Amino acid sequence: MSIGDLVVPESAEAVVAAADELIAGLMARPWGQASPSVYETGRLVTLAPWLAGHAERVDFLVRTQRPDGTWGAPDGYGLVPTLSATEALLSALLRGDTGSRPETAAGVAGAADRGLRALHGGLGAADSLPDMPAQDMIIPALVVAINEHLDALDRTPGAAIETGSRRLDMPPGMSTDRLAKVRALVASGVDLPEKLVHALEVAGDAASGATAVRPTPIGTVGASPAATAAWLGDRGLLDTTDRSVRHLEAVARRHGGPVPVSLPITVFERGWVLSWLARAGIPLDVPPEMLGDLRAAIGPTGTPAGPGLPPDADSTSVALYALALLGVPCEPAGLWAFEMDTHFCTWPGEDGFSVSVNAHVLDAFGQYAAGRPDDAARYLPYLRKLSALVRDHQRPDGSWDDRWHASPYYATTSCALALGDFGGEETADAVRRAVRWVLSTQRPDGSWGRWEGTAEETAYAMQILLITRRDGEAAGPADSAAEVTEAAARGYAFLLDAGGQGEDPPLWHDKDLYLPEAIVRAAVLAALHLAQTDPVVMEWYGQL
Repeated sequence: MSIGDLVVPESAEAVVAAADELIAGLMARPWGQASPSVYETGRLVTLAPWLAGHAERVDFLVRTQRPDGTWGAPDGYGLVPTLSATEALLSALLRGDTGSRPETAAGVAGAADRGLRALHGGLGAADSLPDMPAQDMIIPALVVAINEHLDALDRTPGAAIETGSRRLDMPPGMSTDRLAKVRALVASGVDLPEKLVHALEVAGDAASGATAVRPTPIGTVGASPAATAAWLGDRGLLDTTDRSVRHLEAVARRHGGPVPVSLPITVFERGWVLSWLARAGIPLDVPPEMLGDLRAAIGPTGTPAGPGLPPDADSTSVALYALALLGVPCEPAGLWAFEMDTHFCTWPGEDGFSVSVNAHVLDAFGQYAAGRPDDAARYLPYLRKLSALVRDHQRPDGSWDDRWHASPYYATTSCALALGDFGGEETADAVRRAVRWVLSTQRPDGSWGRWEGTAEETAYAMQILLITRRDGEAAGPADSAAEVTEAAARGYAFLLDAGGQGEDPPLWHDKDLYLPEAIVRAAVLAALHLAQTDPVVMEWYGQL
């Protein structure tokens, strides 16, 4: 995302207008706005070569390969997209559908060869990989598929690439055991856990026409293009009127062929956009039907991010928090479905723990209790429990990290703001430590970021500095008011200067990293508004 798309509003009035435009865009594109995914696009190249936009998807994979032969981000994030892209390009070579021009076929072969070389030296151990959904099945499935393609190429006279002995080994700590069980489960026809349907493509041939799988009314399976294509199988070629085929066509048109990792994300997107904007104090004119739809989406067991996905505590919490901030509080009873002995899970049966999800549950309970004093006593024990839990997961340097985002600035914003608003005096020191960490990690150009300075991460850092100061949560000798002011002013200058200078990288976790474009725009607008309505920051900015 380029914040230049926002025309970089340089006044509080312009930010309000941009926020109104952003909200109007949510109504105009109700499925949501997300960046194209290398992983998901690769799966469609393999599973749905008959779908309109196939040539553009192949071109996207070739075009987005890095010079070192990989796809995706550093620190283990590149393994899944590199496996997916390499397997997809090998599939296209074997089928001979790389395009009619010889130079196109040569480009595909070259990209596949570079991908194989990178994978041959880059399959890390399972415990060194980031915590991404379904990767314990996705990685083995793709390793097996690539090796099968290499065997087939060995038997193909005049193959476009020389395979030699470059078969891939399974990453240490991984095996095909769970994958085999899942494939047997899908083939048996028994009801499947909803979260498994989101990655149905790992089931291989058993996914095609799986009897336990039912597309949503709009045609998606698991809110995933890959899962939808896997379920369709060859039927997508035979029946172009099928609603799932029409859904895939509509999704592919969004980016001219490539597809995102998850769509629709209606509730997730609306909840986050509204909560970022409202928390920053931007006056909003939210269409009543949007609030009504958000309210109606919250059921007795929570709400999913969008149709085809299971209900989750994160989407539920953020939607509840946004509604409460906007004066439409909703009883958060749906969150009890996610309560465990020690924490709130993202969904029942979750493998792992998310501190940001628990911070968002704290927000939802806290904001509801603040607006309904008569009910506050019921939630007070949960506010104390969640505050202690979030505080105790703070890292020694003052930050937090989390399984749903690659950047510690996202997790630290979620946790520091929740503790600042609802944690009480017991967590005040944790908030101050978070502020000190933000101050200590600013880059020379005024930005913040894990791998490089980004508008998204800079917006999160500025929210920590300015919301905690605005609300009096980070006061004390450990926090220098001048330091905070100068850092926020430099961050504001970076956001203005960064407009139109390229796209932010995908940082949000799914099967692949993705960028929820409207949500990140909202975070940037929130930071701009906080700076522009802080006279001390604007005075500092004028002196830079």
